[in-house]
Amino acid sequence: MFHIFDQARRYIEERGVQMVDMKFCDLWGRWHHLTVPASQFTPHLMDDGIGFDGSAVGLKSVKAGDMVLVPDLTTGMMDPFWQMPTISFICTTLEADTHAVFTNDPRNIAIRAEAYMKDSGIADESRWGPEYEFYVFDNVSYEYGVNRASYRLECREADWNSATGGHGHYIPLHGGYHAIPPKDQLFNLRSEISLHLEAMGIPVKYHHHEVGGPGQSEIETPMMGLVQAGDATMIIKYVSKMTAHEHGQTVTFMPKPLYGEAGSGMHFHQHLFKDSRNVFYDPQGYGCLSQEGLYYIGGLLAHGAALLAITNPSTNSYRRLVPGFEAPVNAFFSLGNRSAAVRIPKYATQPDTARMEFRPPDATCNVYLALAAQLLAGLDGIKNKIDPTEAGFGPFDANIFAWTAEQRGTIKSLPASLDEALRALEADHDFLLAGDVFSDDLIRMWVNYKRETEEYAVRNRPHPYEMSLYFDV
Repeated sequence: MFHIFDQARRYIEERGVQMVDMKFCDLWGRWHHLTVPASQFTPHLMDDGIGFDGSAVGLKSVKAGDMVLVPDLTTGMMDPFWQMPTISFICTTLEADTHAVFTNDPRNIAIRAEAYMKDSGIADESRWGPEYEFYVFDNVSYEYGVNRASYRLECREADWNSATGGHGHYIPLHGGYHAIPPKDQLFNLRSEISLHLEAMGIPVKYHHHEVGGPGQSEIETPMMGLVQAGDATMIIKYVSKMTAHEHGQTVTFMPKPLYGEAGSGMHFHQHLFKDSRNVFYDPQGYGCLSQEGLYYIGGLLAHGAALLAITNPSTNSYRRLVPGFEAPVNAFFSLGNRSAAVRIPKYATQPDTARMEFRPPDATCNVYLALAAQLLAGLDGIKNKIDPTEAGFGPFDANIFAWTAEQRGTIKSLPASLDEALRALEADHDFLLAGDVFSDDLIRMWVNYKRETEEYAVRNRPHPYEMSLYFDV
């Protein structure tokens, strides 16, 4: 939005802005913020930043937790949810003593990934189009303890409400794709979200009801740069949740909140450009993809198991990645096949549109790390000429779920659990170290945290369904 401080200061004065909100991302993908009065938005703030405790959000150890935030002026946007006029900036996290950019700042890792891409000479621009799927619920309750565990989700659209009476226009399980009002009762909410986003500088391609009957929705944006796509993802999650909250509803990007219903993914469309030319385009190639594009797919699939530890880093991720829900559980590529880990869209056949879509990821990822990791995997495929066909990744254009078990057994499976994905990352992460984008220490920290705090914590708790299975043994 701004290029120099004076532009931002003048905007704040002319618009009567009263508060400046400073947002930053922790290592696990959640936003945090602190707010200063507009009077504190001075050159001193831009030079010295404002201090915070990095250890409280997992960025640093307790013994060396001091860090500072500095606003990225280009990310300025009015926040529509505050009662007083408030401008918001996404911030860079710096070391408190040297003011060097913090090495493990997730947004900075994404910036380093693009810099490595440019240094490689393969491309000078990457363009990304995440798809945002989420559920809207009217009421959520959950608890867990020594002697109880439960959750309950309610949605006005769900056909489980039909027996108790009401409006009568309910959506059955798996019946929500492009549902029309009055069955689709979320169109106004999605439109309001979209208008907020456009006012904040995030273009919206379209929105619609998704397959999940009880409140599943999708918003898509046009293709954009890597860091811009990361920023847009954080903003879209924030705006969706805040808009729903204002209407007494709630939004979750959790991959699998409902048993037996469609899960929510965050598929990443992606392609590379050099000198404004799409590196992936070849009108004679499979799916109009060039050999470089196919090598890029080879890199994504060869490192697919390790990638999922970053793009699908929750235990809940693997409740979505099960056969039968258009969920990509096998490492293969295809033209238009939505069960493939890499889908080549049949409609993307022009010089500026030819691309692929990596379908496993979901929104529990830290989007900046997920973007960087996918780019590095694809670049590794190009550098090492990993041909996906020679590597056994297809293309398979048939419905593989109609194949026999023996036929499906010839295709490499993706991880079926977080533990499996973490083990794959431990064994295969050299591609992430290229250009010093990631570090061994960061990967070790990531694996340890995910295993100890999430995977073990879920594994060690009795599941409510186990009571019906085993209590009478």
